[in-house]
Amino acid sequence: MTIACIAGLALAPPVWAQEDTQATAGAAALTVTVTKPQISRWPVLIPASGRLAAWHEAVIAAEVSGLRIIDVKADVGTAVKKGDLLVQFAAETAQAELEQQQASVEQAEADLEEATANANRARGLAGSGAISSQKTTEYLIAERKAKAALASSQAALVSAQLTLGRTKVYANDDGVISERSASLGKVVTAGDELFKLIRQNRIEWQAELPVKRLREIKEGTRAVIPTPLGEVRGEVRLVSPTTSTTNGRAIVYVALKPTEGIPQPKTGILVSGNFEFDPTDALTVPATAVTMRDGFSYVFLLNAKDQPTVTRKRVETGRRQDNRVEILSGLDKAEVVVVSGGAFLADGSVVRVVDGAEAAASEAAK
Repeated sequence: MTIACIAGLALAPPVWAQEDTQATAGAAALTVTVTKPQISRWPVLIPASGRLAAWHEAVIAAEVSGLRIIDVKADVGTAVKKGDLLVQFAAETAQAELEQQQASVEQAEADLEEATANANRARGLAGSGAISSQKTTEYLIAERKAKAALASSQAALVSAQLTLGRTKVYANDDGVISERSASLGKVVTAGDELFKLIRQNRIEWQAELPVKRLREIKEGTRAVIPTPLGEVRGEVRLVSPTTSTTNGRAIVYVALKPTEGIPQPKTGILVSGNFEFDPTDALTVPATAVTMRDGFSYVFLLNAKDQPTVTRKRVETGRRQDNRVEILSGLDKAEVVVVSGGAFLADGSVVRVVDGAEAAASEAAK
């Protein structure tokens, strides 16, 4: 055997070493699935957050003073109709005042009849010398005073009637009682709050938006709030003409529509939702194709070679829907992206491409 052959045998690795090298190379190829981006029609969304509040909250207050509550007909959460009786005050004092004023009116009417009769006689005797002009004047003035006294008594009677009527407090609109201050036995003064009422049981979303987004929002813009039971939808009814001095945001008032099968939202809750606009084309990939590293979004692109490798590429993401993500920039629709396995890849990694069924079977066998 020549020296060259001996040297060749000395340099060549043994068979078992060659097998280990091949196994290592095979293990380095990570199994991935790939796909191409798709173009879908997605609605344009502007996210926002804000509190749920009553559309209008009516205050129901006492209009009389010194009366005691003897009956309360409603409580928090009670649905009422306009004109429903809510509170009854003790009416004895008001009734007595009414009867007193009725008597005063009758007395004033009698005084006026007497004064009118005297004034008429004085008018008839005027110029005859049977009665002095001074006396005639006195009778005429007495008649005018009697008329004024009657008018005053009649006005006081109307006031007493109103006071008696105000011993019963009624709902001033359809709606739901949101707060109750009325308590049995309480003696009230005029202006004391008894109830707060959510008018017509209408709830709205008071969403806050930066000023720069307001140019896209107008009356009638659609909005949707996701809940565990489904989506609650509504429309913009008003955009606030002013902005907050603390955060520079403006409130957008969204009137919510009742949704069958979904309970009425509760006021005071901070919720997040979206304003919806007409759909536009979106270049989308599966959400699993996008990985986050160092605060940026990346996808891995497949390089078509005999031994496929991948290239990491930074992208800008946009809308999300179901399990897909919109790519705003950094990706072409003709490129092939890695769908699964991206979390374990690095730039230049060698991969083995399989279809979805094979990948699922491989995953199940682990």
